[in-house]
Amino acid sequence: MSAEALRPNSKILVGTASWSDPGFVERWYPKKMPAHERLAWYAQHFEMVEVNSTFYSVPDARTVERWCATTPNTFVFDVKLHQLFSFHSTQAKLLPLELQRVARTDSKGKVNVSPELRDAMLDIFLRSISIWRSHGKLGVLLLQLSPAFSPRKHQLAELEPVIEKLRNYLLAIEFRNRNWVVDDQLKATEDFLRQRQVGFVNVDAPAAEHFSIVPPDLNEVTNSRFSYLRLHGRDAKAYLTGKTVAKRFDYDYSDHEIEEIAERTRKLAKEAKEVHVVFNNNNLDYAPRAAIRLRKDLGQKLAAPLPQTPDLF
Repeated sequence: MSAEALRPNSKILVGTASWSDPGFVERWYPKKMPAHERLAWYAQHFEMVEVNSTFYSVPDARTVERWCATTPNTFVFDVKLHQLFSFHSTQAKLLPLELQRVARTDSKGKVNVSPELRDAMLDIFLRSISIWRSHGKLGVLLLQLSPAFSPRKHQLAELEPVIEKLRNYLLAIEFRNRNWVVDDQLKATEDFLRQRQVGFVNVDAPAAEHFSIVPPDLNEVTNSRFSYLRLHGRDAKAYLTGKTVAKRFDYDYSDHEIEEIAERTRKLAKEAKEVHVVFNNNNLDYAPRAAIRLRKDLGQKLAAPLPQTPDLF
């Protein structure tokens, strides 16, 4: 079944969370490929990528221009918002220099976030976003909340300032505290997002009830323009105890699991005009190879077959 058959004008975009993880470089890209050539090679295999480096720093304008110039006209960048906006504890050194000078910090160098600092940071961030938009390559902005953002300590209304500032963009929110999406709270959370035309990020994650793991059986569409699905792998021990990103999401999806994900994606495509599917199982080359298998299961046109082993290069 083709993606186009799912709904009139529907579209399914499949990609990975970043394109330059060490495992990708070691095992997926051609050996000795220069770093500046990787994105163009990635774009031969996928129509979309989720930019994760923006969680840690605001990208330089020249860098964004280069990324846009190096990819096809139809290529899409989903962009993760900086951690300052997502209730993560943020070191001042992760702010642009102009804000490092004025930001108030605690004894450990962590920023005390004020409305003024947040607004100034968002203005700077949107300068880079405007470049992607001017090239017609901006997809969805992703706000990945901290697990510490919980219903016990916070209210959804605290998200209003960022949502309002980004009202002219496609915005998706990933909750990392399951208490926002279980029992009666799920409907309240859905209603909050739907009223503001914000997308709910569905996940594939371990089937565990830890507070930081969102249930993987939700398929919520709160903005009919798009749906967002992030795939984190299904290893609960790795997810909860991994000391690095690669260790947390160290999971190689089986062919049967890819078939399940394909079916789930088709269901989302019946409710949304566009579905963004992002593989975040980013240890080794698990993510790009899983993403290619999903594209194949969805009947999408693929680039030339990839080598079976990096030793062929």
